[in-house]
Amino acid sequence: MQATPLPKLQIFLALLVQLSEPVTAMVIYPFIIKALKWTGITDGDEKATGYYAGEESIFFVSEALSVYHWGRASDFYGRKPILLIGPLGLAFAVLGFGLSKSFWGMVIARAAMGVFNGNIGVSKTLMAEATDESNRADAFTLSPIVWTIGTTLGPTFGGVLADPSARWPHIFGRFPLFTEFPWFLPCFAAGLLAFLAFIFSYWGLKETLPRKVKPKVSETLSLLNDSSETPPSYGSLQTEADSMSPGTPPSARALLGDWKMRVTLASMGFLAFTDMSYVSLIPLIYSTSISVGGLGLSPYQIGLILGLFGLFNGIWNWLVLTRILKKLGTRKTLILGYTLYLVHFSLLWILRDVAGYIGKVTPLVWALLILQLFISTTINTAYNAMHLLIVATAPPNALGSVNGLAQMVSSGSRGFAPAIASSLFSLSLELRIANGHLVEIVLLGVTLVGIFCMSQLPI
Repeated sequence: MQATPLPKLQIFLALLVQLSEPVTAMVIYPFIIKALKWTGITDGDEKATGYYAGEESIFFVSEALSVYHWGRASDFYGRKPILLIGPLGLAFAVLGFGLSKSFWGMVIARAAMGVFNGNIGVSKTLMAEATDESNRADAFTLSPIVWTIGTTLGPTFGGVLADPSARWPHIFGRFPLFTEFPWFLPCFAAGLLAFLAFIFSYWGLKETLPRKVKPKVSETLSLLNDSSETPPSYGSLQTEADSMSPGTPPSARALLGDWKMRVTLASMGFLAFTDMSYVSLIPLIYSTSISVGGLGLSPYQIGLILGLFGLFNGIWNWLVLTRILKKLGTRKTLILGYTLYLVHFSLLWILRDVAGYIGKVTPLVWALLILQLFISTTINTAYNAMHLLIVATAPPNALGSVNGLAQMVSSGSRGFAPAIASSLFSLSLELRIANGHLVEIVLLGVTLVGIFCMSQLPI
């Protein structure tokens, strides 16, 4: 079967909107610990920082509460209008975070960012409707690459641009704005990207909701039939969009009545929770002092490291991901990628112990850290397989709702994960449970349960 050419502009614009999520979600990671201390909420207690670092999870909680409603709204009102609301609101919300001086101000801004990011599932629905079975995998393979770019740009913005008046006093020190609001510049950079996504999508994005597009297709076919002696059978030709039922989308309860749907969504929940726990532990472990149980790295170093992680991810997705999917299939690819989280958490354990034993970050520690980042490139392999499974599971007339449900499960899991993982990290350090490694033990256990859940997915 020959692959249909990808609708390049539509896919590009959908991916540009998707790019806003990882950039705005991760721009705060290199400086969030320093920002929390700056607000005074921790009262100078470094071990307690993890409890408040869970603030980053507000983004995903608010996203989870809004994402299904965005998806269902797109099933009724169309993909484009719902999709455009996201990046525009996101641009203003992330600026609000950069202009916040208090812990609760940051919480409110972070929650608003999550709400406007809630329509990210609509972009995936649009991609599914703009493609067919012959080229859909190729289109969805691009999503992890975009996520990779976002996870590179976000931490790079946050690490390099944070507190510019202190880093470049001769340039930014003259402007009170950057002295009074040290986190404004990286947030402005992330917000500008989201605003550009809105502008480009407003002018170039086309509607893909079948019942919105179908009348135009039917009208064109009718005109052709009226103006020529085309055989009647030609009038019954169906495009892929036409074959998608335009009926009223089923309710969430009806969708969840399908066992296959429940297992798929549960697998998505495990993947998102495990991934976000891992991601939220990185800045905590990297920034915490070696004597306390971390690596003692600076925000600048953390930003560059996470940027390097993004580069590794991009190379992996570009060269390897599609081949693995075609060779193993989506189910086996998902299970393989997820199983490697056992290695990720084990390496974090080893990194902390080696740095603590030596008392500083040595070449051995850097080598282990690079190995950890390299193996972490498999994360997006699992995510891409998961998205393809969701599209395959969804009824055609409820694609937006199903993507909304999947994104709700994903965002909800990612919302709880940072709070749980960071609190476990602080609890481990304060009480010295399992020599400070309770968090790794718990997450290794969660990963094992997730592997069992994914093994129940239909072949």
